[in-house]
Amino acid sequence: MVRVRLDVAYDGTDFSGWAVQPGRRTVAGVLAAELVRVLGEIEGLTVAGRTDAGVHATGQVCHVDVPVAAWAGRSGNLVRRLARLLPPDVRVRVATEVPASFDARFSALSRRYEYRVTDASWGADPLRSRYLLAWPRPLDLAAMNDASARLLGEHDFAAFCRRKENATTIRAISQLAWRREPDGVLVATVQADAFCQAMVRSLVGALLAVGDGRRPVPWPAGLLDRTVRANEVTVAPAQGLTLVAVEYPGSEPGYAARAEITRNRRSLL
Repeated sequence: MVRVRLDVAYDGTDFSGWAVQPGRRTVAGVLAAELVRVLGEIEGLTVAGRTDAGVHATGQVCHVDVPVAAWAGRSGNLVRRLARLLPPDVRVRVATEVPASFDARFSALSRRYEYRVTDASWGADPLRSRYLLAWPRPLDLAAMNDASARLLGEHDFAAFCRRKENATTIRAISQLAWRREPDGVLVATVQADAFCQAMVRSLVGALLAVGDGRRPVPWPAGLLDRTVRANEVTVAPAQGLTLVAVEYPGSEPGYAARAEITRNRRSLL
């Protein structure tokens, strides 16, 4: 078998998330079906980040193991073949052979998301409404950035995560900032080594409450003392969120080393 990295983009609107679920249309389910059609056999479709239902991606990364002979015969035209077979809301942009030590999930150094929201009085542009949230109240960009800066660094983000048995909620956020684009749309960029389920949308939900004046600037960071999810934090809707990039070590020795670090359970002690 040979390991192949796939760089994938999709519109998450009509998918029930990434992970395969019986009776539901998922990105992994659709992608795996067409990979099997082209390559005949695949093993271990592994993704950098399992996006939830309705979440989009322009920079998702996954890997899959395929027979050497199948890859030799299809490597030159795999992307083009998949473009003809896949539905229009998912695309494989690049397919690259990588070392067996590469792991799309555990070798990742960071994931970066963007969340888009408009506070225009007339709501969202109809042509963009699948990809941004219309907010009913004006948002204070400076207050949101002030609150965001207090969340940077390594913390236990249990207040912002859906609890998963035996999983840590300690994460290190390296970037969390908002900008207002020329068309008035606000964009949050959130980058961390990893995210737990619903973490990004929970952070956004808390910061939107600051932006419209319902909560004070120190409130989101004040929740970091919690050891369980904060019920008063609203999870922002999925359509505004897009996974835009996953970063990896620049050379083969770094893949396994990073994977070993990622697999270790973290502690703040």
